[in-house]
Amino acid sequence: LQLAALERQIFDFLGFQWAPILGNFLHIIVVILGLFGTIQYRPRYIVVYSVWTALWVSWNVFIICFYLEVGGLSKVGSM
Repeated sequence: LQLAALERQIFDFLGFQWAPILGNFLHIIVVILGLFGTIQYRPRYIVVYSVWTALWVSWNVFIICFYLEVGGLSKVGSM
């Protein structure tokens, strides 16, 4: 999971996509906090990590569906 985020970070940096870079950086920080919360059993960190992971997966599924034009999603605006 962390390796995939780091790999995506490198490719996004090469493409000068700064918003995804910041998102990936935030994701890495939350993963570290989640691991720390699991090891130290800090329920707040675990809840934050769980919510963030659900949001992160949902966002990535949306992006995949958007680029594959699944359902009514389209990259080209229709009038």
